[in-house]
Amino acid sequence: MKLKQKLMSLAMAAGLALSVNQASAEELSVATFIPPQHHINSFFFDWFGKEVAKRSNGSLTIKVYPAGQLGAGPVQQYKRVVEGVADITFGLQTYTPALFPKSILIVPPGKHTTSLQSTEAIWNVFDKYFADEYNDVKLLGMFTVAGDAWAATKDLSTLDGLSGSKVVPFATMTSPIFEAWGAVPVQMPVTEMYTGLSTGTIDGTSISASQMTPPWNFGEVSSHYIDNIPVSFAVFFVAMNKERYMELSDEHRAIIDGLAGKEVSMMGAQSFHNDSVRGMKAHESGAPQIKNVTFVSVSADERAKMDGLTAEALKKIFAEYAGNGIDNAEEIYNALNK
Repeated sequence: MKLKQKLMSLAMAAGLALSVNQASAEELSVATFIPPQHHINSFFFDWFGKEVAKRSNGSLTIKVYPAGQLGAGPVQQYKRVVEGVADITFGLQTYTPALFPKSILIVPPGKHTTSLQSTEAIWNVFDKYFADEYNDVKLLGMFTVAGDAWAATKDLSTLDGLSGSKVVPFATMTSPIFEAWGAVPVQMPVTEMYTGLSTGTIDGTSISASQMTPPWNFGEVSSHYIDNIPVSFAVFFVAMNKERYMELSDEHRAIIDGLAGKEVSMMGAQSFHNDSVRGMKAHESGAPQIKNVTFVSVSADERAKMDGLTAEALKKIFAEYAGNGIDNAEEIYNALNK
């Protein structure tokens, strides 16, 4: 009898423990606007999900909803996380520049040429210059991709070639730079660029090497790939709804805190860096998407001219910032590029 009671007690205890574990289990929804096969989904969020699950012994997990399943297009990603449409979102600060005027000062050409370099620079000065722009969310990461080339339907390797050409920059705020080069800056989300190149709506767009091949396949609708350009950067956030974060248990919040910041950010930068390397290897091996593309490098003389015009345009950008009440824009830019 005593043995039977003991076994029943153990069973009840096990059942109670199981119910407690089930009650404390959490799944976080992640909204991205990019295709499932994009490396941010297949590499970065795969890593993030595995880390969260490992550190929580499986009691905290994520589920990624790619390709705009929780809301189409990249422009509203920050709004979606603030409003709790998704627990976590991946997006670009440059689509809502009024919210992130200081953060996007990493975008213009400067000292850095890779996502790893520029992301490291961001986190060297994040607390001093950028933290206050993310008070409405729990920021998990902030990182970049280098726009080190143009995909184009004409040769844009000279100032003469750029003159009058419609080119998409990485951000509206760099429009004065493209205008200084003689180009006509056109704003367009990445999801529309393939069609823009195909239809002639644009003559070129800022890209990283990998975008010539899947999933974007710009090489299919471009005649030229131009490198040795002044490198600019797209800057991304991974953010969590603040209320959802506060609802987590102390244990789960500690896991998120342990990952958030530089660790998540450098892994995001690594994801883009890896993809850029993959893109260059695809170019070297003759990927089918680029079989009809001419590869051109901006000459040293033309690059020097572009860099000089860029420096002058930056003065105009800093003056615009000052006119909008941000007097230390040049200081922030210099801190990012020292």
